[in-house]
Amino acid sequence: MGFFKSFFSGKTSNPEEEKQKNKQKNFEIFKYDGMRAQRMGRADYAIKCFTEALALQEDFETMGYLAQVYIQSNEPDEARKLLEKMTQIEPEHTSTFLTLANVCYMQEDYAAMAEAAQKAIAIEEGSAMAHYLLGKADNGQNDGIMCIAHLTKAIVLKDDFTEARLLRAEALTKMRQYKEAMEDIDAVLAQDPDDESAILLRGKIKEATGAEAEAEADYLHITELNPFNEQAFLYLGQLYIVQKKLTEAIALFDEAIELNPNFAQAYHERGRAKQLNGDKEGSVEDMKRGLELNPKDIQGFTGQYGNQPGNNTTNVLGL
Repeated sequence: MGFFKSFFSGKTSNPEEEKQKNKQKNFEIFKYDGMRAQRMGRADYAIKCFTEALALQEDFETMGYLAQVYIQSNEPDEARKLLEKMTQIEPEHTSTFLTLANVCYMQEDYAAMAEAAQKAIAIEEGSAMAHYLLGKADNGQNDGIMCIAHLTKAIVLKDDFTEARLLRAEALTKMRQYKEAMEDIDAVLAQDPDDESAILLRGKIKEATGAEAEAEADYLHITELNPFNEQAFLYLGQLYIVQKKLTEAIALFDEAIELNPNFAQAYHERGRAKQLNGDKEGSVEDMKRGLELNPKDIQGFTGQYGNQPGNNTTNVLGL
């Protein structure tokens, strides 16, 4: 009957064609279900859907969606494998190399990050983001000169590139080029007077150049703008320790810990202030609590409690 039906209808039954149609249909179902799941914040379900879709069809766009979900789920290893495959499929796709560079940064693989950024630049010389990421990779490898050179290129291409200016200001500060660093900070603050990172870095420069009162004002300003800015509490508390205002430092870290009971560095610095203030028992308790919260800091604690006031720990800006 199937033969006569196809004969009179003028259509030829083709099982392989039907199979391909069903495969395409299932691929689209999985792909769009994955996209919906991603929009709804269901990363686990999105990963399953995109994976099923890719098992049916190697689709570049779907691979990109899956890489995004892996990044959002803090699975950089999986994202990197997928992105590297994508660069082979479409080697002239700049944004794939930029995303790959960011993933390598998450993994602290700065050499691979630089390589991905350089490939993006080879495709698109005028990409400010690619030059910025290359500068960021240089910074990760402690190459201050090249970091500044590549960030300068990014800023030439995009004058209002806040992230590039902040990173260049940080690199210049490390090199004690405070005047040049302040020029970048001023440019950022001209765009946004309340940029917290810029104000904090300005405070560190003020502190380094002996203007401690101005540094304190900057740190206090940030704690008022954003009571949950942990770095501002650390900088201000460390400054109080330098100034031997140990009671004020302890009270400040009390406040920081009240806002965030899991603030490991605050326990560390409060312990340092307590020891210098003669409270060795309290110092040990804070040290223990800090290590419980962040065991990776164990090397950082070694010997620090015996340091003189002013020997600050490394902060997120790397100063």
